[in-house]
Amino acid sequence: MCVVGGRTLPGCLWRSPDPVSCSSAPDDSMEPYTTERLSRLPGGYTALTQPFTALNIDFNNVQELEGLSSRPVQKVWLPVTQEGELDALAVWFQLHLDQDNSLSTGPEEDTCWEQAVYPVHATKDFALQVGDQLLVEVSCRDAYLRLCSVAVLRNGHEIRLDKPAQDLMESGANQNPEAQLCSALASLQTDHNKDICVLESAELALLNNEEYHGSFQTAVTKLFSQLNLANQSKKQDSSELLYVLDVSEGFSLLSLIAASQGHVKAYSSVEKNKQQEVLKRLARSNNIPEESLEFWLNGTEDDQGVLQRPSTEKLWSAIMLDCVETCGLIRQKLMEKASLARCLLEKGGRIFPERIIVHGLLVESDMLLLESAVQGQEPTLGFNIAPFINQFTVPVHVFLDFSTLQCKHLSETVELFVLDLMDTNANYTTRQVKVKATSAGRVTAIPFWYDIYLYEDISVSTLSRHSHWKQAAVVLQEPLEVKAGDWVCLTVNLHKSTISISAQPDNQPQPMD
Repeated sequence: MCVVGGRTLPGCLWRSPDPVSCSSAPDDSMEPYTTERLSRLPGGYTALTQPFTALNIDFNNVQELEGLSSRPVQKVWLPVTQEGELDALAVWFQLHLDQDNSLSTGPEEDTCWEQAVYPVHATKDFALQVGDQLLVEVSCRDAYLRLCSVAVLRNGHEIRLDKPAQDLMESGANQNPEAQLCSALASLQTDHNKDICVLESAELALLNNEEYHGSFQTAVTKLFSQLNLANQSKKQDSSELLYVLDVSEGFSLLSLIAASQGHVKAYSSVEKNKQQEVLKRLARSNNIPEESLEFWLNGTEDDQGVLQRPSTEKLWSAIMLDCVETCGLIRQKLMEKASLARCLLEKGGRIFPERIIVHGLLVESDMLLLESAVQGQEPTLGFNIAPFINQFTVPVHVFLDFSTLQCKHLSETVELFVLDLMDTNANYTTRQVKVKATSAGRVTAIPFWYDIYLYEDISVSTLSRHSHWKQAAVVLQEPLEVKAGDWVCLTVNLHKSTISISAQPDNQPQPMD
């Protein structure tokens, strides 16, 4: 968040049960924060201090604006009011329009703005206690507001957080209650001379998805076992290499997991040199032979080039496709890539995942309506905005978290669509689904998510609490009134990997349950 967002920038300390942190930026020109709507954070959050003023800016003072970036670092001591681990600093602004009118973007306000979140990394396993005072340094540099927690004052003793390994150990020597804490923090020491590999927050969330990686390991182990048995039955060399290609977007561990199975030549599509180096280090530390992992550097947008076979005439045993975007949508050209990938598989080889099942349900959500189009026909402050703005509304909401979505469920979950990546004859482009309303209300949207079947019955859900994927929802242009027991006919279309859904009352009599 740029500091010009408001005049007064309050903030507070908070912790979340499931924080997704992003790497410390080695480049000062990079944004030092992420953004979240804290009121919709899965699992909620706990404020560890009262809100405090981080920075005041007078937009009518030209000299103050010109000297903003040269302001000395401001040190703020914050009394801790709630025990907990410090995960982040949260910031919002209060804009004073005049003497009498102001607006706030705080987490408790009904606002369209998110809050800025500054992740804190040095305090893992370090619990703040009621009565502590936390030192936060506030500065404005490179057009960004920057906040950093640097020390804790406990019982008159200062514990440094910017040098956790040394100073926290020393503080533990003087204070018996912190001995266990300091022992845990001893492992935080890092070598600052090493190159830093920066990952996006979405990539870190993916790496923390243990269910997905565990399921993939189970699936690829099962496939390789079946391929080796098939080779043995043909009296072929069971130690012959299996060739695997991972064309996932961004940083991915799938090629490394495949290579760990042995007798595998795994190719990764990771292109950044530092990320390649991370995979190489992980391979060495896990005793995976260096020759088992290679990088597929085509630098081309041509799918045929990306999916081409290795330099030998050996076909692929498995090809891993990145099928679902983090935002909750199917990746563009997925089916075209799957068609090409099928042609490059050896007999018995598979695409991961092999099929995707789309699920959804009927909901009533005023929030989705308010965020999709200008509501009502009355002019907004005298301007007739709705007829013009609503021509450009996008009917699909992305990056939703269904666990925190403000909505009323009007039906049970139903299967909307199936995408089969291994069998082109099993696919279709349109499907009609009959859904029975279980409650009365207005159907305003159809949220949807996926069960991703990696291999046979091994699957993961993008609705899982620990999933790095978010959900999406189609918002109806006209809400549909229903009573409990009514039937709604959904028409689901797939066009160029884009799912669209329309709804209408189904007046045909339905068979009895």
